[in-house]
Amino acid sequence: MPRAADDHGVEDHAKGRIISDAPLSRPVPVALRFDPDFKPATVRFVFPGDIEWSFPRALLETGLRAPARRGDIGVWPCGRVQTIVEFHTDDGVAVVQFDTTALLRFLKHTYAVGAPMSAR
Repeated sequence: MPRAADDHGVEDHAKGRIISDAPLSRPVPVALRFDPDFKPATVRFVFPGDIEWSFPRALLETGLRAPARRGDIGVWPCGRVQTIVEFHTDDGVAVVQFDTTALLRFLKHTYAVGAPMSAR
């Protein structure tokens, strides 16, 4: 169930898995946020340590179906039930795997509080 970030926004929580060269992936909690008053049609992924990435909701939506990239962020399906989100920094790349259903649920919640860009 989403937790309202305020009267207009959405905050969901998802477990991501950091994928690296190590033999085991590492779980990481991620807050998925959307506030239509902050920057319309922008989603925010907040990692422990208040590390936050903001990017267009359309990039997440497109990346669930086919590889998509904008700037330092890439999103693509990984099999039938997983989605990869890749974050590029000057220090390297973080690759995080999510259950696609968690991201779809989050998108559904965002559309409940803010109309898609094509409907505006």
